[in-house]
This record gives sequence, C-alpha cells and structure tokens, in this order.
Amino acid sequence: MEASVRPRSVTSCNCSICGRLAALWAYYTRRRARLTAGHEAIVPYLWGDRMIEFYHCRHCGCCTHYESVDKNAGSRFAINARCFAPEELAPLRVRHFDGAATWKYLD
Repeated sequence: MEASVRPRSVTSCNCSICGRLAALWAYYTRRRARLTAGHEAIVPYLWGDRMIEFYHCRHCGCCTHYESVDKNAGSRFAINARCFAPEELAPLRVRHFDGAATWKYLD
C-alpha cells in the first residue's frame, strides 16, 4: 500500500469483523492511497452486506486493507496500520470507534 500523507490518527473498531482482525485503520480515499502489490498477492473477502471487501496477503495472511465494492476516486480505502513500521505507528493517536453498537467514536 502507498498513501500520499501520514494519517493524523488510526481507528480501532470493535465491530465483529474488526475485532477479529485486530486492525488499526488509517482512512484514505482511493485518490490518496493505492495498492502497490499486484492483485495476485492479495485475497478479498466480502463481509456482511457485501459492500466492503477486506483484503489479506496471500503469503502471510495479514489483513492489509479494506475498500468499498463500489470503487471510485472518492471511495474509502482503509489501510491496516498494523502493517506500518513500528516507528511510523507509535506517534499516531488511536481513536476507538463503537462499531458494535452506537456507531460513534468513544473518545
């Protein structure tokens, strides 16, 4: 993955899928982030209402990102910040999102 800027924060969501993935999401649009590995290196998984595709690495199994099924320049492209180098992740604020119940940030 490649992004045009470093995120100011990352999001920890407690919904059923994010809780299992233990991801920290850095949010971008497709205009500001892109996949640099070939599509043969990742595997999609359609979740829930089949509006979001979660991707994992075909080689190591790590969740890399998710994006909308409807792909356009303004659609969300969320990178799993757990894939960042530790020194890049450490200074970022972690926001907690209640995706399990209220759909609100808890901080």
